[in-house]
Amino acid sequence: MKDRPTNIRQLKIPDLCKYQKFYMHTTGETKRGQLPKIPPIIPGRKLGDREGETEVGTCIPRRAPDGSCLLSNSADNTLRIYDLPPELYSPTGGPAAEMSPALCMAEGDTIYDYCWFPLMSSAEPSTCLVASSSRDNPIHVWDAFSGELRATYRCYNHLDELTAAHSLCFTPDGAQLFCGSDKTVRVFDTERPGRTCEVRPTFVKRQGQSGIVSCIAFSPVQPVYAAASYARTAALYARADGAPLALLHGHCGGITHLLFAPDGQRLFTGARKVGRAGTLGVASLGGARAVWVGSEGAARTGGQGHSAPPRSGRYLVSGDTRGLICAWDTAQPPPGTPEPVLEPALAFQAVPDCVNGISLHPSLPLLASTSGQRVFAAPWDSSDDEDGGSLPPCSHNALQLWWCAIPGGGQEAQPDL
Repeated sequence: MKDRPTNIRQLKIPDLCKYQKFYMHTTGETKRGQLPKIPPIIPGRKLGDREGETEVGTCIPRRAPDGSCLLSNSADNTLRIYDLPPELYSPTGGPAAEMSPALCMAEGDTIYDYCWFPLMSSAEPSTCLVASSSRDNPIHVWDAFSGELRATYRCYNHLDELTAAHSLCFTPDGAQLFCGSDKTVRVFDTERPGRTCEVRPTFVKRQGQSGIVSCIAFSPVQPVYAAASYARTAALYARADGAPLALLHGHCGGITHLLFAPDGQRLFTGARKVGRAGTLGVASLGGARAVWVGSEGAARTGGQGHSAPPRSGRYLVSGDTRGLICAWDTAQPPPGTPEPVLEPALAFQAVPDCVNGISLHPSLPLLASTSGQRVFAAPWDSSDDEDGGSLPPCSHNALQLWWCAIPGGGQEAQPDL
């Protein structure tokens, strides 16, 4: 321990990982053998073949509001719902079997976004709803018990042509469905399917927020919502009428994910093809200050990156293209530099592939992660060989569950995420 290199420093946070010590280069690079290997409680389910097509690129797990199941999608344009294993609720615990989807719902084309109805409860089947949008298709609302289509919401552009929504988000009370598209946010009344909606332009007369609205999030304490775009900006709007309140800059790549802290005073954003995630303080809308969190490679995703919302508002968890899952203690003061960067307090090697999505359970110390990406064969590989040509490298397409409590520590040893 005393002979470790000087360019490696020990990182430890008592509440999140009391039982592990780990080391990381100050440059953010990982060193082989120095990141803890935490085994998942459930082996990752590698997606198999479906009607002759390989399911690749397992994407962002959406945890049900009551924590009873998980929702994910893959490149085969199919939504899948997984029930949590019963072993998780057993006081004795024990190894859990490999998960299989309890329900599958096929979309017509590439899935852009999907979300749960916020008041969803497995005890009330009528509230178990899932909304999804896909390319060149209307918005669909599915029954999470039967897989049947319950409602359809249609977005039309100024030429009266059907246009797809790139992002979806229900209001916290479930009364409205907000849909983001190119320089526009459309608001549907949940109880009124069809094409009737309120259209809220985000870019008017060359002013405002340009680009495709990639994600939407609602403040838990104020009548405000945030919208991000691939034009590298995030903006705050009044929920009642969509009046713009603030336009936030700082990212050098398109923003793919954002969420509010539980206290509503901070806004977390993540962009693609950048090595950091952003924390924008919005306690004073007129003076928001950005604090970057991350290390080299964190949130460096080509598609839609994802961070898990912290339950206590203190820790932020995210994955990266190196297969690492990192956690940042946002309560720590950032360095006193012109562009402060907060280094991760915990990092471990989850998979040998890109971690493209994670989600935290609302009550259990349980973390869900998805991994995988589309892998192509080298262009010089020939398909004229007798064996049909060389296959592309294998991608770790899996949905995995991780138990975050200290072994044998009981409820009091669960991390305060």
